[in-house]
Amino acid sequence: MSHPIVEEAQRRILILDGAMGTMIQAEKFDEAGYLGKGSGHSCAIHTDHAQAGNNDLLILTQPETIKRIHKDYLLAGADIIATNTFSSTSIAQADYGMEGRVHALNVEGARLAREAADEVTQLQPDRPRYVAGAIGPTNRTLSISPDVNDPAFRAVSFHEMADAYGEAAKGLVEGGADFLLIETIFDTLNAKAAIFAIEGLFQAGLKRVPLMISGTITDRSGRTLSGQTPTAFWVSVKHAKPLSVGLNCALGAEEMRAHVDEIARIADTLTCVYPNAGLPNEMGEYDESPAYMAEQLEGFAEAGLLNIVGGCCGTTPEHIEAIREAVDRHAPRTVPEPTPFMQLSGLEPFTLTPEIPFVNVGERTNVTGSARFRKLIKEGDYATALEVARDQVENGAQIIDVNMDEGLLDSEEAMALFLKLVASEPDIARVPIMVDSSKWEVIE
Repeated sequence: MSHPIVEEAQRRILILDGAMGTMIQAEKFDEAGYLGKGSGHSCAIHTDHAQAGNNDLLILTQPETIKRIHKDYLLAGADIIATNTFSSTSIAQADYGMEGRVHALNVEGARLAREAADEVTQLQPDRPRYVAGAIGPTNRTLSISPDVNDPAFRAVSFHEMADAYGEAAKGLVEGGADFLLIETIFDTLNAKAAIFAIEGLFQAGLKRVPLMISGTITDRSGRTLSGQTPTAFWVSVKHAKPLSVGLNCALGAEEMRAHVDEIARIADTLTCVYPNAGLPNEMGEYDESPAYMAEQLEGFAEAGLLNIVGGCCGTTPEHIEAIREAVDRHAPRTVPEPTPFMQLSGLEPFTLTPEIPFVNVGERTNVTGSARFRKLIKEGDYATALEVARDQVENGAQIIDVNMDEGLLDSEEAMALFLKLVASEPDIARVPIMVDSSKWEVIE
């Protein structure tokens, strides 16, 4: 937290840019435009895959347009601009057959944003500009099965996800990003794969840059798509010591207010909030005007919830200019002191405070501690084994202990399978899991 932007954030509320997709849609590029044909640019793409809608590809085929959008946001008052790389992972680009362009997309995406930020900083040296390398959530999830008939199935593995994130992050740092923004997180396990990959890159010698982490509450339930509350989400990612944490997308400011308030109370780092311009209408468009959205977010500032604020879907440079003018009148949020207690998370948080004299750990999901559970697992009756876990939570277990150390079991496979099944049962997964084994391979 020694980055120069931290000092800036102590003086004023910082401004993040708005939507890239909204601005690109206004350009009305056709297929030829996405491919760069007729643009005179040397990087026209030749492929059998349709590319219309692959906004990230415009980094290579329409770089002047992308740089101009970045500068429009910077001149509207943005202190931080996000690269146009939301879908620049091998997993997301596979839909377009562009996996081989991922490194170039991230390097060039960061380079374009870097050029724009540096040019505007030269014009306005009293307000330095920064680049956040945007890494979206991909179109896969590590916590939820895409097959309703097989809740343990995953379309991608943790390490495949981590490799995809790592490739993107490396390119963004090489291209000149000041921060890495892991954003629009609907599945916290995806985010943890990104954190794992990025930390591995840093340890291997890549220049260390701060992380910005932003989740998304998918509806008015107040939870991410994978089921976590905002507090549980923060507990799950705070080990990364991010520069900022917050929420973006899915909701407008009004619907996001209570969830931002929750994170602002507990996170011992900067908060970053960038809502949509309201909820989408029946045409999939966003109706909130710059003035209305600025009024809503000024209420956040008055309540002391903001350190960094911007806009997501439907927002434009006009929205960002209005938001900047509104929040400039208010002091930034004061970052609270770290909570000096053990904090764990399932879908819901568990904090071990002095008022809790002991923790109830449910140990019936332990093959060495329960003959019934051992028999069920050995017979492959995982459905009934889940009932054992559910009974423990319903009877007051604050954590459930899972142990598969039995000589006749493939302990690694049994542990992985059972935990994937637990993840599909919210009434069990709401409590933290204690992974218990004498074998390091099982824990890993």
